[in-house]
Amino acid sequence: MNIDIRESGGEVGQAVDFALRPGETVHILHPEQIITYRGPSDGRSDRLMNVKGMYRKKKLIQADLSGPCEFTAALPPGFAVKAVELREGSDLLYDFRNIFFYSSGIEMQARILHIKNMLITKDAVKMKFSGTGTIGLLTEGAVYEAELRPDEPLYVDARSLVAYPENAKLELTVYGNTLASQHMNYQWKMTGSGTVLFHAGPKGSRLQKEMDQDNIFKRILREVIPFGGVIIK
Repeated sequence: MNIDIRESGGEVGQAVDFALRPGETVHILHPEQIITYRGPSDGRSDRLMNVKGMYRKKKLIQADLSGPCEFTAALPPGFAVKAVELREGSDLLYDFRNIFFYSSGIEMQARILHIKNMLITKDAVKMKFSGTGTIGLLTEGAVYEAELRPDEPLYVDARSLVAYPENAKLELTVYGNTLASQHMNYQWKMTGSGTVLFHAGPKGSRLQKEMDQDNIFKRILREVIPFGGVIIK
């Protein structure tokens, strides 16, 4: 399977080109984003997701496309896709909402989070993929990687985390002094080994709003007063 992600600047979104050889299959979890298709008419087969998929994606239909064929999926401005090669022994856990596609030969298993983490993140399940193939991650903003260390924690904004090793040690917390901890979202304090994936999108809208609309007085009050980000709009 060949995947080509076409980057566009400005307010234009991405386009992702797929080329499947005979015998290859890819599962698209957002089939409404497919805008062109070249291949046999029966090369695409849409079907109902299972109950877990319907709940996690808030959607009903997924598309299974089989080669030989070529097709293009379009993404709106602000969204990006990162292709991740999955190999045997991978232990990364993903949020199902971030999965745009996955290739044949990959299986999914659910992993239940701890009760405390469920209440804070409003998320109960992560997905673990096994097998070999390609996964497409759909995120707001580009995806980046960072290495975990067993003796030095990495703090990651809970809204930005995309995937992490199953055996990593996680703790929801904040860091810094009192003022810093009052003005940040919950952070995942993570130690262990392996790679963490995170995306850069969640804070963009607030930053843009502050740059475009806020005067300096309101910004100072919002940052200095405890919970000023909630009180002062």
